[in-house]
Amino acid sequence: MRKLLFVLIAAGLLWVPCRAQDSEGLQLSDSAFASILTCGAGNDFYTSFGHSAIRICDPSMGLDNVYNYGTFDFDIPHFYWTFARGRLNYCLSRSSFDNFMMEYVYEGRAVWEQRLRLTPQELNNLFVLLETNYLPEYRYYMYDFFRDNCATRVRDMVQGCLCHRTLSSECTADTNLTYRKLLYRSTERTLLWWRLGIDMALGVRCDKRCSNYEYMFSPIELMKQFDTLTLSDTRQPLAEPAKVLLAETRSPLSRSVSPALTFWVLLMAVLCLTLIEWKKGWRLRWFDRVLFIVVSIISLLALFLWFFTDHYCTKTNLNMLWASPLFIYFAVKLEKSNRYVVGIQLLMLMAAMVMTLGPLPQQINIALFPVALMLAIRLVSNIRPRNK
Repeated sequence: MRKLLFVLIAAGLLWVPCRAQDSEGLQLSDSAFASILTCGAGNDFYTSFGHSAIRICDPSMGLDNVYNYGTFDFDIPHFYWTFARGRLNYCLSRSSFDNFMMEYVYEGRAVWEQRLRLTPQELNNLFVLLETNYLPEYRYYMYDFFRDNCATRVRDMVQGCLCHRTLSSECTADTNLTYRKLLYRSTERTLLWWRLGIDMALGVRCDKRCSNYEYMFSPIELMKQFDTLTLSDTRQPLAEPAKVLLAETRSPLSRSVSPALTFWVLLMAVLCLTLIEWKKGWRLRWFDRVLFIVVSIISLLALFLWFFTDHYCTKTNLNMLWASPLFIYFAVKLEKSNRYVVGIQLLMLMAAMVMTLGPLPQQINIALFPVALMLAIRLVSNIRPRNK
């Protein structure tokens, strides 16, 4: 849809050429302004990354609207299945500024505003772009968390409204971060288990180094980048410094129990059981079957996200090294498993453990190091000769 929009702009069908506007009802007054609204994190996981929207205000016309690209409909058929496959349509919604703010007052989330230094013509261009995008035939778009979301749409609409001017970004101290590292900033200390789940679902593409332009998939990073974007003609910042409209009042989330600590404790327990097993000649078939079945389910979920969805960053997921489909075979065969197949899986587990220590070619969550080691111990235990 973005390509279609820019084609319409180029063709002059959106009434936004860089000249005076004649369309009745689409001309803002001299007192109008546009701003970017950035909303802080909430207590729910899906709100932990913040939110972005565009405000168009014209006091003389009694106009004060917020355009929000982060809206979706829970009532669509097969909602969860559509979302899981990466085929959920989001849409542009429009509400009054007061109604928009009421939601964040209720949730106790912070809101910042950055007024844009646009010319009157550019401001009107932005208004027409948003109003046209709000038409039923244009308002829906295929959501992508990293490449097409509520923040990237804000970035693209602002960039698309400029007349004969371009934007340049200053280099920041946080250059060459990856999508994964940027996500980590939103899951610091309080959402460690969610971070683990994200890391298991995302693949190699999430570890690509991002440009400043790509940083703006994150609402908070969008706000930071708009502080550094300058206009080509004046060399002034595109946006004024962020102003706090609403201070955060929500109760902070309690710190998460560390997944890494949890799995290290579990590893110690498994190691003790394994040593007793070797000494007593036991066979922990029930434990191994449960463990291997759980890993097999994780493997099947990763395969589903890789091959059967449209999610951009779930492809080429090297978590398959430790959550391998081979564990389906091991769960069935146990001690009768082929030693060569076990050897291949042990090499894969070693590779996964190495990748928890560095991001090349994919960062595997450090909490999975003891998990991979535990799986290796149980595989070796299954093929180890037992005393009669």
